[in-house]
Amino acid sequence: MTPYDKNETTLILFKPDCIRKNLTATVLKRFQDEGFRIRGMKMIQLEENLLRTHYEHILDLVIDGEPLFPKLLAFMTSSPVIALALSGPGVILRVRELLGPTNSQKAPRGTIRGDFGTDSMMNMCHASDSQESAKAELARFFNEDELFETCL
Repeated sequence: MTPYDKNETTLILFKPDCIRKNLTATVLKRFQDEGFRIRGMKMIQLEENLLRTHYEHILDLVIDGEPLFPKLLAFMTSSPVIALALSGPGVILRVRELLGPTNSQKAPRGTIRGDFGTDSMMNMCHASDSQESAKAELARFFNEDELFETCL
């Protein structure tokens, strides 16, 4: 069995740059063209406590002598985001391949970040990177009654 064979659900956050550039439908279409199914979707305004939990692994990260989190907090709260629960075979790995590298400047054309992103922060979407993180992130952004089974 390959990572592409297992049916999974992942979390994707359409970040403020995606919302402001009005590219949500374009990006969502790329995911749906791969055969993925929506299990849940909602627009939300993120708050600091949720972002501290979500980005706990980089709270103390310093880049070029400046802490990253305050900039990330300002960016992620600058507009609502869209939280998407997406399901399909190998969806976690496949979505990350469709997005391209985190740094949009290093992402090849044809990937979502390579076509539409700006840098490592303004890179259109966040996506879960493993089954464990997907499970935790889905629970962080969706209540159980907001996720629906879909036919694949």
